[in-house]
Amino acid sequence: MNSARDTEGHGTHTSSTAAGNYVDGASFFGYANGVARGMAPRARVAMYKVIFEEGRYASDVLAGMDQAVADGVDIISISMGFDGVPLYQDPIAIASFGAMEKGILVSSSAGNAGPRGGPLHNGIPWVLTVAAGNFDRTYAASLTIGNNKEKEKRVIVGRSMFPLDAWVRDETLIYNKTLSKCDSLELLAEAPRAIIVCEDTGFLDDQMYAIASVTNLAGAIFVSKDPSRVDLESTSCPGVLISTMEFAAVIDYINSSDDPTAGIKFQQTVTGKEVAPSVADYTSRGPSPNCPAVLKPDVMAPGSFVLASWIPNDYTATVGTNMLLSSQGFNLISGTSMACPHASGVAALLKGTHPEWSHAAIRSAMMTTANELDSSMMPIKDVGRNFTAASPLAMGAGHMVPNKAMDPGLVYDAAPQDYVSLLCSMNFTRNQIMTITRSNDYNCANSSLDLNYPSFVAFYDKNVTTGAMLKHRFRRVVTNVGGGAATYKVKVAPPEGVKVAVWPQSLVFGKKYEQRDYYVEIVYPSDGNGLVSYGSIVWIEESGKHIVRSPIVVSPTSAGK
Repeated sequence: MNSARDTEGHGTHTSSTAAGNYVDGASFFGYANGVARGMAPRARVAMYKVIFEEGRYASDVLAGMDQAVADGVDIISISMGFDGVPLYQDPIAIASFGAMEKGILVSSSAGNAGPRGGPLHNGIPWVLTVAAGNFDRTYAASLTIGNNKEKEKRVIVGRSMFPLDAWVRDETLIYNKTLSKCDSLELLAEAPRAIIVCEDTGFLDDQMYAIASVTNLAGAIFVSKDPSRVDLESTSCPGVLISTMEFAAVIDYINSSDDPTAGIKFQQTVTGKEVAPSVADYTSRGPSPNCPAVLKPDVMAPGSFVLASWIPNDYTATVGTNMLLSSQGFNLISGTSMACPHASGVAALLKGTHPEWSHAAIRSAMMTTANELDSSMMPIKDVGRNFTAASPLAMGAGHMVPNKAMDPGLVYDAAPQDYVSLLCSMNFTRNQIMTITRSNDYNCANSSLDLNYPSFVAFYDKNVTTGAMLKHRFRRVVTNVGGGAATYKVKVAPPEGVKVAVWPQSLVFGKKYEQRDYYVEIVYPSDGNGLVSYGSIVWIEESGKHIVRSPIVVSPTSAGK
């Protein structure tokens, strides 16, 4: 459709996430039922269509963003990126520089190539780069084993997104080694009417397709070692996914019962039961390939199974192999594309609260108030790294906390010339720099890789292990945006095996908007195994009101992320 109308759904989903109005009774076929709204529901939205069926062209992306700047928007949210191009060939980098000059914050997605699929995109120093996290909402079905004739029933809550308001009740439960791979249409077609237990073969999609292709089975139970890591964005048959531990309980019941039966009730939504947030396995990891001197991503926001608006003339669920269900106006999808507009909406709220803040101040507020702990008060876990503690290369400063970002205490600001000074130190030619700035108003008199940023990253070459300690020094300037006079003291949590010195160790501000600078020196070894270590520098106000946290990362130049 050669118009501004969204014909794919992605732009509708992201825009409504950022600033959609209140909608009662929103759901994805009964899942996540409730009142839906965007992060900044009273903001106005201007959508710029830059991708058409002919493909995506850099010139269209550049033109669309330039038009948004000319139209006077406050925030640009862009859930796409260009991989493998330097800053001076990246239309988002070029257009966002012009937006930044006008005080517009550009919020962008980090990409979906994690954990080892490839580097992040939009690792642009003057934008906000957003990673994706999981949150504590599960779409489920309740599996009941046992019946009224037996002494006890047991209810197991498994995962499912079967899109019908269905209830499979008191059906025979079978586990047959001949059928349990659930991959043979010929064998399954001969099975009796029952709920069948399918073993974990590693090919869940194929199993679901096979079950959906036959009409004689009442339902199915699927198994996974870790159901939370399974991409279950649709369930085309009346099935439920359970863990291997729960699978063992089902098999014990079948073996101990003369007449095993089970039932499955769908359209269940469970909240608050899982430890959250966690880093989504698909989110791309830093360091930034086109500007590694600036730690990316910046923050993490909800990105997995996000409910938001969708185009009306599209199907979003399947029952069986040929029944397509229309979207009902909403869809549940995952990606850093979904995380980005959450951050964009928060940025809009901050701009509305503090219209005098620059793009860098807004980004700083979101980063320094982000939470590195989950709901169990333990470090946020990385699903893509076997639930080990997440590195800032995966989640940035942590999961954003909007209310704290409203009052961060201190901010790290930056002006256009600061970014040009960074570019001047990256071995770009004058013409390459002017391709980005589209202006000759800047100079390279004070070129430096040390951008005034709310995070710190130091690199080493893992192929060079001389035994000598490496040293990296930083200078930072913070602006007091709190209520007035304040004193902050520093607390350092150094990365393992790394020495971190900060001076001065206290910052005294006499009034609001006063600035103070401090220095950081990191002394660290070159590790032949390419290990990434991380810590933090935290400025704590004496009154305890404000805590301003910045991550530190020591990483090989090509990190294992």
